[in-house]
Amino acid sequence: MSLIEARGLSRDFIVPKRSTFERTRRQTALAPTDLDVVEGSSVGVIGESGSGKSTLVRLLLGLDRPTTGTVSVGGRPVDATASAKSLHWLRRETGLVFQDPYASLDPRMSAGQIVREPLWALDIEGDHRARVREVLEQVGLEPAMADRYPHEFSGGQRQRIAIARAIVHRPRILVGDEPLSALDVTVRAQILELLMELRRTTDLTLLLVSHDIGVVQNLCDTVVVMKDGHVVERGSTTDVLLHPQHDYTKALLSAIPVIPGS
Repeated sequence: MSLIEARGLSRDFIVPKRSTFERTRRQTALAPTDLDVVEGSSVGVIGESGSGKSTLVRLLLGLDRPTTGTVSVGGRPVDATASAKSLHWLRRETGLVFQDPYASLDPRMSAGQIVREPLWALDIEGDHRARVREVLEQVGLEPAMADRYPHEFSGGQRQRIAIARAIVHRPRILVGDEPLSALDVTVRAQILELLMELRRTTDLTLLLVSHDIGVVQNLCDTVVVMKDGHVVERGSTTDVLLHPQHDYTKALLSAIPVIPGS
């Protein structure tokens, strides 16, 4: 069963004129695209900067309005023009982890307040303190850390807080927009292991945007390759990475550095 379904989804932008003599231009960020994300699966979207992968995710989450096409989540249409209150159902279904773990956290809020914020915003009832303690432990942090502020944590710990915030309301879908790219190699491996553990122990459906093919290879069972706003290849991660069909996919794979003697 498809948990996320997109049909004919596209996004154009109007490029402002740089002079009175220049015509207004329309630029395509995403060409008409169909996509199905099966419940319980893990889908990686890869491509270089400007390929359209982040635009695609924003449209799927109702954070931007498509030029054409439709999106549904759990069989329910997503209307990006609806009020924030009307999209509470979608926010309950999804959790989002951003690229920069420091910029995405409010420095004026404690870790506990940051993690608890979705519960407040979405009017979710229950013992919020207990749920915050539970989810902090789930991502490998001590519950006592809830009273600390973002500047008191390392980069890896801040990303664990961001992941805790993304899953505290028990969404069915976890979306990562380059969640490891701002971390150093050692910390990246630790957060990768955390995400792999969440995949093993929960029913989360994962949608991961990344330029790091190694991350996608470890986390995703399906991969979508994008270039210039088009999906140029898709399939099981094993098939696409071992037997790429499109020249662009082959170029991405050939650009992966190889350590001599490894």
